Amino acid sequence: MLKTFTFALVHVSVAFTVVYLLTGSALAGGLVALIEPACNTVAYHFHEKAWERFRRRQHPAVYA
Repeated sequence: MLKTFTFALVHVSVAFTVVYLLTGSALAGGLVALIEPACNTVAYHFHEKAWERFRRRQHPAVYA
């Protein structure tokens, strides 16, 4: 769990830094650092659902 937490901190820090360097705005950097991981979490959920559907089509006998 510690590794997951530290990775999340790195991810948020990188997102903030990139946006801050591109815009010069700490507000924009902070908003992106909070919103982007939330959007990725939702996207990951749908990606996993699509991937599961793909696997079921590739190997129907395993999921029967």
